Amino acid sequence: MKYNIFVGGIHIESSTFTPYRSNEKDFHITKGEELLKRYPWIDKYSDKVNLIPIMHARALPGGIVERGFYEDYLKEFIEILNNKLKENRIDGFYLDIHGAMSLEGSLDAEGDFIKAIRDKIGVSVPLSASMDLHGNVSETLFELATVLTCYRTAPHIDALETRERTLANLIRVLDERKKGKQIIKTMVSVPILLPGEQTSTEVEPGKSLYKAIPEILKKDDLLDISIWVGFPWADQPRSHATVCAYGFDKNSTVASVKELSKKFWGYKDDFNFVGPVATLKDGLKKAMEAKEKPYFLSDTGDNPGAGGDDDTVVVLREILNQGLQSHKKIALVSIRDAETVKALKNNTIGDFVDVNLGGKINPALGGPVKTKMRLINRYNGKMAGESIILEKDNLKLAVTSNRYQFATEEGFKNAGLGEYADYDIVIVKIGYLEPDLSRAARGWTMLLTPGSVNQDLKSLDFKMLKRPLYPFDDGFTPDLEPLIRQE
Repeated sequence: MKYNIFVGGIHIESSTFTPYRSNEKDFHITKGEELLKRYPWIDKYSDKVNLIPIMHARALPGGIVERGFYEDYLKEFIEILNNKLKENRIDGFYLDIHGAMSLEGSLDAEGDFIKAIRDKIGVSVPLSASMDLHGNVSETLFELATVLTCYRTAPHIDALETRERTLANLIRVLDERKKGKQIIKTMVSVPILLPGEQTSTEVEPGKSLYKAIPEILKKDDLLDISIWVGFPWADQPRSHATVCAYGFDKNSTVASVKELSKKFWGYKDDFNFVGPVATLKDGLKKAMEAKEKPYFLSDTGDNPGAGGDDDTVVVLREILNQGLQSHKKIALVSIRDAETVKALKNNTIGDFVDVNLGGKINPALGGPVKTKMRLINRYNGKMAGESIILEKDNLKLAVTSNRYQFATEEGFKNAGLGEYADYDIVIVKIGYLEPDLSRAARGWTMLLTPGSVNQDLKSLDFKMLKRPLYPFDDGFTPDLEPLIRQE
């Protein structure tokens, strides 16, 4: 008899330091067969599983999710779940989440979400969750999930593999239950909070930390072990690193979670930025002096891929103030400014236009840049929305209606910007470079710019973090004793 596995969830990373609020227009919602396309490997399990879709919402990282949208989404989610429960026996639930959603009126959004699901399916149905390693694991999420797992790479190149492992974990739990075996769940909250730009798995010590996982998994009856480095731009008690291990032998499972959490803590002083960093002025100077092209600059403080506003103009203002656009070919992608896009709707390509760019979401970081530019392209991006390309001397600037991260060369080309190699300098609203960008870069610097995802965590106004917490505090002895549960 096949297992009936229900699947659904909600996936967003939310900065609590931006005024921006994420709502319905930010989310792409899938149901039915469209949702099942998210799991292209499902045919491999067709002899064991009926995967029954509920509903899934996914958004670019942004701000706190509006309560009204969330409640509407949850209401529909539960309605579909109730209908599926009437039509099908449920053997397990696959919860597909990011783990760093922030929600108006809540300090534990995913904890709230899993509670709502448990209220309908009960506590005895095994539930397996897939997450981003930049998610935050609360005790509620740990207690109510049977198994949690997350990506093992940053940049994330194992998303599909992680989702498949989530289902495999659930099948194993169900199979072992038939033999009368119970699963052991363990969790250690590691008091470390660092940005992803310091914890990439492509450099040390993150590389060695995550490489330890396959060796540990060779232990008898160990099902899974995962490391969450956490999401640092959410001012919540659950914002910290976590290690969870799951297995069917208590001794090996507990020993494993202790081993990996101690290893993580031992590396705490070794984490550094994944690439070269500089202030805005120094970074621009390095790029201007570079002999090889393209030279990439990451505007880290305004990275929409981590929840940044995507409309700060500190980099653009500095380029224009120094007149750098007259000396080298520069592409700046992008600034979210729906108002400017709309205002230029009736202009003709080639027109010179007066613009007030950016600074509208978060005026505290500096108001609009006023300048004259030439309108050279207009296009409609699937996620970027109605967008334009403006030009001033040798500078080309993408202006989008929606917050959007130019993380691939395909998106760059679709905007009419050509290839990376056409430019001396490419400035992206990003942290560490995604694979396309990294392959193209002949030089790179991360700019330590201000913004809603500022890399200088100590400069942000945290109030709710659980202390002591490294690097905010140092010289303390951490409590690395695991929570242990059996079910």
